[in-house]
Order: sequence, then C-alpha cells, then structure tokens
Amino acid sequence: MKPVDIAGRFQIGPGQPLCLLAGPCVIESEAVMREIAATLKEVTSRLGISLVFKASFDKANRTSLGSYRGPGPEEGLGLLAAIGREFELPLVSDVHESGQVAAAAEVLDIIQIPAFLCRQTDLLVAAAGTGKPVNLKKGQFAAPWDMAHAVAKVRSAGTGGLLLTERGSSFGYNNLVVDMRSLPLLSELGCPVIFDATHSVQLPGGAGSSSGGQRRFVPTLARAAVAAGVDGLFMEVHPDPDRALCDGPNSWPLDQVEVLLRDLLAIHQLPRAIT
Repeated sequence: MKPVDIAGRFQIGPGQPLCLLAGPCVIESEAVMREIAATLKEVTSRLGISLVFKASFDKANRTSLGSYRGPGPEEGLGLLAAIGREFELPLVSDVHESGQVAAAAEVLDIIQIPAFLCRQTDLLVAAAGTGKPVNLKKGQFAAPWDMAHAVAKVRSAGTGGLLLTERGSSFGYNNLVVDMRSLPLLSELGCPVIFDATHSVQLPGGAGSSSGGQRRFVPTLARAAVAAGVDGLFMEVHPDPDRALCDGPNSWPLDQVEVLLRDLLAIHQLPRAIT
C-alpha cells in the first residue's frame, strides 16, 4: 500500500506520522474557524502529528429543513482558502453533488465524499477526476467489503490518492456501532484508513429534529482504532460544543484536544517500539 501524498506537505499511510483531519462540523464564522485552526496547528506541530483542517461549507444532509447548513460553496470555499493561507494548512471538505467538485478542487487538498453518498457513481468519478486525493467515507449502511465497489469507481477515473474512513454502522434506529474488524478489512482494499472518532458516537436523528451524540465515548473508540492500526483520525472539534450549530453533541471540546492526542500518540507509537 502506497501512502497518499497531501499537497506535497506530508503523506498519510503506513510508516507515516499519525494524521489528524479536524475542525468544526460546519463553517459558522471566520472567528470560530481561526480559533480552531490556530489551536490545532499549535498542538499538532508540537506533537509531530500531521494536520488537515476540515470544515463543511454546505451540510446538505442535515436532519431537518431548518437546520443550519453553512454559508454555501462560494463564501465557504473563500473562507477555507483564507484559513489555509493564513495557517499554512492543507484543507478537506465534503461535496454533495458533482456540480460542486470543480470549484472545491480549486481550494481543497482533499475532496471528501460523505458516508451517505459513498455509492453515488457520478460524484465519486468527478471527485477522482480532479486529481486530488479523495477521502471516501464508508456508508453507515455498508459492509467494509462492499466498499470495494466504491474504491473501484474512484480508481477507474484516476485519482491523486484514496483514503477510506470508518464512521460507524447503523445499529437499529438512531444509533451507530463500530465494528473494529472493519478497520483491517478496509485496509485490505489497499487504502490508508482513517477513523472518524466523532461521527461514530453520533445518534442520527436522535434529538428529534437533529442528531444527538455520546461525546464521552470518543476517547474510548479513538484509542481502540489507533491500537488497531489506523493511519489517522477524523474529529470534529469546537470551542463550545454545546453551542455548536451542527453536530455539537458528538463534537470534541477544543480545550481537550491535546490531552486526547497525547494519549493516542502514545498508543500509535507502541507497535513501532515493539518492531
């Protein structure tokens, strides 16, 4: 398996430093993004963790019509570009339809496919066709071996690299469960594997008109995934998760990021020490 090159800055994959894709669920304001980016950059730089900044410019798959979606592609991509320049960070965000891909590729270093859309052939092919790395999230409804078909779609169009992200599987109504066996199975598809530690504790639609979450289980699942050998973590973080405009119940507090990362880094380094 070849590591995936991220804008010539670093690589994600076997033998590479632990990687973190992190930021707010959705763009709320420039001030919130700058606070999160500044903190994450400082912490990960000290710890030797590769960082990709994440924020969604349009959350098209919110539970209810009245939920906040973000500023939209034009304004949102502009804000992301400004963050990338100021903090010298690679960027990732999700696209929901093929028409968004070209504009997103001008700004983003990784094009992300949401889990709900992992079977959307035209979207996958368009994302891969940009030549940018693609972060393909496994659907909540999909078995890990089913992702071989989605991987084939991306590779058919040529790609700058492919990451696979585990984010939990549907477990009855309004609940998710993580089968850690999924992580090595996804790796067998020949792609670096990322574990989404915050969406995996989401309770989809569990708050009625929005999703709930069980934030306290983020460290438990993240530790298990790193011990299982993932190449990176995906986390949505916020300075005040209880007031976040999207996915607050499962977002990790910004002021607790460093403690968790130190714990995960120690686990990540154990296999290297043994071998």
